[in-house]
Formats: sequence, C-alpha cells, structure tokens
Amino acid sequence: MGRINEILSLAQARGRELKLPYEGALTPGEAHEILQATTRARLIDVRTKAELDWVGRIPGAIEIEWLAYPGNALNPHFLQTLKHSVMTESLLLFMCRSGQRSSNAAKAATDAGFPDCYNILEGFEGNKDANGQRNRSGGWRACNLPWNQS
Repeated sequence: MGRINEILSLAQARGRELKLPYEGALTPGEAHEILQATTRARLIDVRTKAELDWVGRIPGAIEIEWLAYPGNALNPHFLQTLKHSVMTESLLLFMCRSGQRSSNAAKAATDAGFPDCYNILEGFEGNKDANGQRNRSGGWRACNLPWNQS
C-alpha cells in the first residue's frame, strides 16, 4: 500500500499544480501500477466505441463513452452508467485518447460525488509528434502497457 500512496501523492501534487477540479493526474505507467496493485482501482475508458473498435482496447477497462460517435454529442447516460458500473468509494482512473475528454469525465464524476477521481495524462495514444501523429510520444500504447487490437 506504501507505493500506491506514494503514486497517489505525486498525482495529487500534479493536480494542485495544474489546478485540477478532481483528485489528481497520473502518468500511464503510474495508472497501470495502481491497477496492478489494488482491486479498488477501476480504469474508465471514455473513448468512443469507434475508437475502441478501430484503435484498440485495454483489458479489464470499463468502457463508457463520454462523447458519442459520430457527432461528438455528450453521452447523457454517462454518470448513470458510471454509477451502475462502480462503487462510489472506488479509485477511478479516467482515460481517453489524449487526456482531454477524460479530464472532463473526471470532473463530472467528482461533481457527482465520486471522491477519488484521477485523469490519466497523455491518454491511450499520447500527444501528437512533430509530424502530427500520435502513438509515438507518450500515452498508454507508447509505454507498452497492455492493450488489444480489436
């Protein structure tokens, strides 16, 4: 439990530094380490079903779209689905493609009463490189963490 507390303290310090409206921000490696160390943690993948099907999935992740594809309309059932998928006291780690939508989802979950919400920085595919392409610099896949091609 000591290593988990150390990681969460770092994530909370990042959260304060970035003035985040939820508990904190984790690197992909830190998120994976937490998921391996405690059954209390849940990975919430908020990417669209199209992204999951075409780009890849993370084994064991709870998949709840934040925005629907096509059209990027906000999923009106997001919080209801989250409440039915996890216990309020769970440690929730939110992920999307690059960390933006998951940040919004972490805020919404925090506002809805989930106390331990963290965003995974860089998301699944990471930031764009100098050529405008993802999956080369940062992100879950570039860190060689577990994922499956659909």
